[in-house]
Amino acid sequence: MFMKTKYFLTAEDVKLIIKSSESYSLDKRLNVSISVVDDGGHLLGMLRLDGAPSISSYISLSKAKTSALGRRESLVYEEIINSGRFSFLSAPLLEGMLEGGVPIVIENNIIGAVGVSGAKSSEDADVAKAGISALKLI
Repeated sequence: MFMKTKYFLTAEDVKLIIKSSESYSLDKRLNVSISVVDDGGHLLGMLRLDGAPSISSYISLSKAKTSALGRRESLVYEEIINSGRFSFLSAPLLEGMLEGGVPIVIENNIIGAVGVSGAKSSEDADVAKAGISALKLI
């Protein structure tokens, strides 16, 4: 029998993601909240930039949880709902079914996710991807 190795985000990884996401946001003049969660959707780190709406801190966390637990970008769920499958709104534990939650993938394993809220949804996703890219996983 072989033991499997599980990858996980370290505290330093989380700091790097948040710092990179923050830098990207400031360069683009986006006032957002950034949340990083583990593969179970548990909060590891969060930052609400000056000027970001208060509600964005809740939404960013919901997007990150949805992405981690669903194992895909939260945009997928938004598209499912927008295509008419409204019953998907009742899916348990998935609250942030809006673009802006992006999974962190290493060797086809989801190890966490980043959720961003406060700008246009596509910009939120870009901020999340900028943070993840700092890990240099590819």
